[in-house]
Amino acid sequence: MSPITGSFTILDSVDSTNNYAMARMHEGMAKSGDCYYAITQTAGKGQRGRHWQSGEGQNIALSIVIEPFKAKLLQQFQLSALVALAGFDLFSQFAGDETTIKWPNDIYWRDRKAGGILIENVLRGNEWKWSIVGIGININQIAFDSSLQNPVSLKQITGKDFDVVELAKELHQLVLKRINEFSVENYAQILTEYNQYLYKLNKKVKLKQENKVFETLIKGVSPHGQLLTMDVLENHFDFGEVEWVL
Repeated sequence: MSPITGSFTILDSVDSTNNYAMARMHEGMAKSGDCYYAITQTAGKGQRGRHWQSGEGQNIALSIVIEPFKAKLLQQFQLSALVALAGFDLFSQFAGDETTIKWPNDIYWRDRKAGGILIENVLRGNEWKWSIVGIGININQIAFDSSLQNPVSLKQITGKDFDVVELAKELHQLVLKRINEFSVENYAQILTEYNQYLYKLNKKVKLKQENKVFETLIKGVSPHGQLLTMDVLENHFDFGEVEWVL
């Protein structure tokens, strides 16, 4: 199968790049690999229904249309891991080796959040038809809303200004490169790389499950995307089962 390629479209302002990309996909106006980058995003989406806040023109806010053809319906974490690694590839080249991936797919620097990923899948019956891969990464913003717990940007880390559009184009290509190089046979290697960069690997953290907060040791992430921890017992958690307590 031919490698995925795609166009890069710059939008002045949209409510959400994921919404825009999803609409283009449903209209038959987008092909796999097409990327939509917004200078201003008025209602960006975060995980669990949260709002992703971003200063106008200061950060990466983009969505990529992907038609999954190598991974199966029950293996959606494979795409998540590939996209997280692409975000890591971009950020770490400037921010250095204190960059990590916080399960399932946030980009962290030290204990601060630099980026987030939201993947919305389109399913038809048992078929995984499309994915809209939304990525937000803080680049030049230095003043954040006080409601955000622990944000950080490349400019805060390096003291430098960056060309946001050029970095967005680079991120688009890094995502496509990761996806094009993927095969079921090399997934174990990809998972090893993902776990190598995992936030708080082999360290004790506090997690919250329902109303219970507990301390546990992060051991890694399973092939199906479950967080593996160890305390009195070995534990495995699906996304949404636990929250980090920072």
